[in-house]
Amino acid sequence: MLDICLLGTGGMMPLPNRFLTSLLVRYNGNSVLIDCGEGTQVAVKKKGWSVNPIGLICITHFHGDHVAGIPGLLLSIGNSGRTEPITIIGPKGIERVVKSLCIIAPELPFQVNFVEIEGDGGSFEFFGINIEAFKLKHNVICYGYNIKVDRAGRFLPDKAKENDVPLKCWNRLQKGEIVEVDGKTYTPEMVMGEARRGLKVTYCTDTRPIPIIAEKAKDADLFICEGMYGDHESNYKAKDKKHMTMYEACELAKIAVPRKMWLTHYSPSMAHPEQYIREAKEIFSGVKLGKDGKSIDLMFDED
Repeated sequence: MLDICLLGTGGMMPLPNRFLTSLLVRYNGNSVLIDCGEGTQVAVKKKGWSVNPIGLICITHFHGDHVAGIPGLLLSIGNSGRTEPITIIGPKGIERVVKSLCIIAPELPFQVNFVEIEGDGGSFEFFGINIEAFKLKHNVICYGYNIKVDRAGRFLPDKAKENDVPLKCWNRLQKGEIVEVDGKTYTPEMVMGEARRGLKVTYCTDTRPIPIIAEKAKDADLFICEGMYGDHESNYKAKDKKHMTMYEACELAKIAVPRKMWLTHYSPSMAHPEQYIREAKEIFSGVKLGKDGKSIDLMFDED
């Protein structure tokens, strides 16, 4: 199960009723944060979740509305009693940027590790979660992220017996281990069925619509995408500033066909995004407006 919370939905600057865009994901006692604009730690506390389990922070790009909250968040995590290391992933230069911001937080009770993304992206694994970064089209280097949890197939006792797998090996093989007993090697494939559908969340903001987004969001359980503008008069702004309108985001979803879709990263000038949602639904009926604190529990399919 993945617990998902869209902490804030604002772009460019925080508003009294709208935090800056960031996403918090909880899985098996660990948390992953995507982006950390000013006030992110307040949004976490308002939701009633803890900052202590945050072990991974993924940064999309280096604009202030996505990184300015890092020092305060790290200080709050330190004050929560955490001593385990934290990893921060981001575009090339992430270590320099974070260390510059954290000159006001020089002493933390945990180690901060950095992973720099280059080129078209990359794949990483942390505490059972697969993180996939893919390059977007903004006016600075920017990446979207897939958060994926794979799901193994069912354990098949009859298959284990057919393959003469000793009973004492079954438990370790179910956990994905390769086991050697009496000179023979046993693999998980000898006792397990085909892999089942896992969970996938696609997060994409600050970009023009490009085909890779629909490709990466294909069949996602939840597709969170920027919809910075709703009025058609702002189409030129979206193109000039390398952002997306709600309708462009929905055109991508129409191709990707995610199970659910939330819009986010609204322009400060768009005080009432709800007035544009009907037209957006005409393109992709499954779209909903993201709202600060909006959350969902994503569960594995029953089978």
